Amino acid sequence: MGIVDGKVCVITGGAGSIGLASASLLLQEGARVMLVGRNEENLVRAAKTLNAKSDFLGTIKANVADTQETQKYINQTVARWGKIDVLFSHAGISGAIKPITEYPEEVFDAVMAINIRGSFLACKYGLPQMNDGGSIIITSSIMGVTADPGVCAYVTSKHALIGLMRTVAKEAAPRKIRVNVVAPGPIDNSFQSKIEERLTEVVGEDGTDFLNRVIPLGRHGRAEEIARMVLFLASDQSSFSTGSVFMADGGMNV
Repeated sequence: MGIVDGKVCVITGGAGSIGLASASLLLQEGARVMLVGRNEENLVRAAKTLNAKSDFLGTIKANVADTQETQKYINQTVARWGKIDVLFSHAGISGAIKPITEYPEEVFDAVMAINIRGSFLACKYGLPQMNDGGSIIITSSIMGVTADPGVCAYVTSKHALIGLMRTVAKEAAPRKIRVNVVAPGPIDNSFQSKIEERLTEVVGEDGTDFLNRVIPLGRHGRAEEIARMVLFLASDQSSFSTGSVFMADGGMNV
């Protein structure tokens, strides 16, 4: 019997490395998991890698910044398995690396829509369809507690998610629903690689090597390491934790 046995879990951004690693652990521990993402091909490919029975795994294509599509993925999950126990709002985009005076406004708006509005809508429409005693997990970032030049949209969005989490944590507490943020540092995945390609141009040296030097543990994290924290927050092992930011950044924030 797993530590999330029988729980119904929704993961937005489910086809990415952290979403997929989290889904894998949740499935291993007995959960039913719905993967939500913008690209249907990526979702299908991700689901195949999990090699789970259809009774325990599903996929829904949805734009998390859209109200009706948020309602769709929430309602279809509930129709299939019953009320939700774990809502992992993980979908996000990084935007551009440019000074604020040159930052494209349409990119800024897109980052706000996916990163902030997506989690706002997940909480707004997810909470009424959650069981009491459930768990909401929101992905922020090391950039939710610090900042660097050139990433005003990403940093703004990730700071905002911590404020959103703290508000929802207090609102959901009477129902014993816990709400927390997981804040990864640089992770060895394609999402981070794209950031580091742009970072290389800005700092004039290999972006990955540059970041490894400022991470006290001297390396990027692995998706599986973040997934273990997600599993902890999804399970009753974190039953007295709410309104908190759980760092998984190799000490980068210190």
